[in-house]
Amino acid sequence: MTTMTAMIDTADVRQVSAADLFTPMRMLILQGKGLALLRGLRDDDLRALESAFWADFKGSNDVRLAVALRFRALLDVFASRRLKDILLQRGFKLIARAIEEAATQRLNTRFGFSAQKFVAALASDTEVAAITTADDMRMAA
Repeated sequence: MTTMTAMIDTADVRQVSAADLFTPMRMLILQGKGLALLRGLRDDDLRALESAFWADFKGSNDVRLAVALRFRALLDVFASRRLKDILLQRGFKLIARAIEEAATQRLNTRFGFSAQKFVAALASDTEVAAITTADDMRMAA
């Protein structure tokens, strides 16, 4: 019997459904860690989440791996101050939109998601302009 190993393109992780990507977020919410996008996760919390996700997820291994990589990258991209600001302004309704974006946006495992593309996707033009202008003013001062 021959076994095949799953190959993953680290330069372009496959897209997943938003429902699949919402699974780890739902697990965090049930654990009382729904603010993970805002606060981040400790390494041990992330490992525990991934272990539970890996055990409970019913999809194929390649989808499971893509979801795990995309969710890690989603947590990382929200370390950006601009995205945290947008999350604080818009509230929890932004989480669903962020997950939709993370499910389909191009992902390179070395560089993660583009924070600027996330800002553009999640904020309206006027909000992006206001945030950018405020940041530019802080930098000029």
